[in-house]
Amino acid sequence: MKTISIKKSEINKDWWIADAEGQVLGRFASKVAQILRGKHKVNFTPHMDMGDFVIVINAEKIKVTGDKETDKTYFKHTGYPGGGSETSLAELRRSKPERILENAVKGMLPHNRLGRSINTNLKVYSGTEHPHSAQQPKLLEL
Repeated sequence: MKTISIKKSEINKDWWIADAEGQVLGRFASKVAQILRGKHKVNFTPHMDMGDFVIVINAEKIKVTGDKETDKTYFKHTGYPGGGSETSLAELRRSKPERILENAVKGMLPHNRLGRSINTNLKVYSGTEHPHSAQQPKLLEL
């Protein structure tokens, strides 16, 4: 029996819309990462970007469990000596709530060129409005 390898021209990408309101951060990000990667498709090929586009709305209303709201920190470095800075989850929720979900999903994708190209298929918005209505996204039930 031959193993069938899919070609780039045979990949069809759908658009999904997911509502993050009331969802737990890690579990929600895991489901979104699987759809971005394409693992839900029967012809999944690990070395290709064959996942779908995912639009996430209400990113500011995502939940975290335990004391993560005050204890969880995000580290960032500019690349210069002494250029490191830490931001708490509560502070990030006030300033850039989309970043919380973007960081969680990015950590669940491959850490290479493929992962960076897959990450461009994720669109996160803090409110309910998004500019992708022309793509006619389907509702993603999580």
